[in-house]
Amino acid sequence: MLDSLKNNLRDAIKKIVKSSGIDEELIKELSKDVQRALLNSDVNVKLVFEITKKLEERSLHETPPPGLSRKDHIVKILYDELAKLLGNESNFDFKPGKQNKIIMLGIQGSGKTTVTAKLAKFLTKQGYAVGVVGADTYRPGALIQLRTMCEKSNVEVYGEENNKDSPNIVKNGLNHFEKLPLDVIIIDTAGRHKEEKDLLAEMEQINKAAQPDLVILVIDGTIGQQCFNQAEAFHKTIPVGGIIITKLDSSAKGGGAIAASAATGAQIMYIGTGERIDDLEKFSPTRFVGRLLGMGDIQAILDLAKKLENEGDDIRLKRISSGKMNMDDFFYQLEEVTKVGSLKGFLDNMPGLSGMVKDDQLDQMEGRVSKWRFIIQSMTMSEKTDPDLINSSRIKRISRGSGWPEHEVKELLKNYKNSKNMMKASKGRQMQGALRRMGLG
Repeated sequence: MLDSLKNNLRDAIKKIVKSSGIDEELIKELSKDVQRALLNSDVNVKLVFEITKKLEERSLHETPPPGLSRKDHIVKILYDELAKLLGNESNFDFKPGKQNKIIMLGIQGSGKTTVTAKLAKFLTKQGYAVGVVGADTYRPGALIQLRTMCEKSNVEVYGEENNKDSPNIVKNGLNHFEKLPLDVIIIDTAGRHKEEKDLLAEMEQINKAAQPDLVILVIDGTIGQQCFNQAEAFHKTIPVGGIIITKLDSSAKGGGAIAASAATGAQIMYIGTGERIDDLEKFSPTRFVGRLLGMGDIQAILDLAKKLENEGDDIRLKRISSGKMNMDDFFYQLEEVTKVGSLKGFLDNMPGLSGMVKDDQLDQMEGRVSKWRFIIQSMTMSEKTDPDLINSSRIKRISRGSGWPEHEVKELLKNYKNSKNMMKASKGRQMQGALRRMGLG
C-alpha cells in the first residue's frame, strides 16, 4: 500500500538513525526528504510545508523525554505530525434497540457497491445483524452485484429490479426490514458527480426518506487531491459523517486522497486495501503512519496488553509483555486475531513484520493458522507450558496426533518463537527496536 511514499519516508528515517550525530543541517535535510516524499504522493503543498515546518521546529527545540534518545524523539515527532495530518480516529456509535441507518455515497466508479458489501461483512463479523438496501437504479447489474457479494456474508439485500424511483425503493426497503431484528441497515445509492444536479437532488430525497444516522462518502484513492472538491460538494448537499477511501493498494496518489479527505472535516473511518471481500479495515491515523514508517503497529501491542489487563488476566499479560509467553498464550493471540480481521491485517500491524510478507503468500499463511490450532491441541500440557521441550520425537508424535506433516509443526514452533521474541523486544524502547529489526538502526 502506497509503496513509494512508504519507501521514501523510510529512506529519510534511515539517514537520521544511521547518523553519528544530530545537528541542524541533518534535521533540515530530513525535512526536505519528507517534503519530497509527500509531494510525490500528491499531498497538498500547503499541508506538506506545515508538517515539515513543525518537524523542524520541534526537532530543533524540544528536549527528548527521559529514556528516549534524540534520534528516536525526531522519528516520534515525524510520526506525530503525520498522524495529525490524517485527523482523529473516528467511531460510529451504534445505538442499541434501534435500526441504525447508513447511506453510502460516492462518484461513479469509486467502488461504492463493493465497499457496501465489504462494510456489511465487516460489521457482521463484529456481531451486528445487517441488512442492505440496493437503491442504485442507474448502473446496470448493480443490484445483482450487490446481492452476489452480500450472499457470502449471509446478508439480505432488498432491491426492486423494475423500479427506477430510488427514494421509493429506500422507503420500501426500510419498511421491509422494519420488523426484522437488525442493528444496521446500509443503503447503497447510485454513483454521481458534483456537477450532476439531478442526481444531487435525488440524493437529498433519499436522505429525507431514510433519515440516516450516518452518511458515508466513498472516495477513489487514485484521484488524489481532486477528492477534496468532490467531498466538499457532497458535504454541502448532505452532511457527510465519515469517509471510506478505496483502491489504496496500488495508487501513488493515495497520500493526497487521504490528506484531502481529512481536510474536509469528515473523518476517514475505513480504508479499502484490496479486491477481496475482507480487504476493508478500520482507519487509525497513528497505525497507518506507523506502517508507512515501517514501525508496524506499536499501538496494537499496547491495545492487546490493555485488553488483557481489562479482562483481569494479569498473569497472561505479564508473560506476553515480558516475552515469556507459552504456547497457550500464542494460541490465545491467534484466536484474538481471527476475531478482529485477516492475517494480512495482523502481520501489517506487528512491529518488524509490516510490509515483510507479500500478498501472494497470505492465502497460504491464513490456511496455516487453522492448521496450527489442531497442532497446538495435539500437544501435552507440559509442551504447551514449555514449548522448548519439543524435540524431534515429540514433533513426530504431535504430527501424527494432529494429522498434519512434521514440517507444519516445525513452522508453528518457528512462528511461536518469532512472536515471543517480538513481544519481548517491543517492551520498553519499542520504536528503536522496531527500527533495528528493519535494519535501520
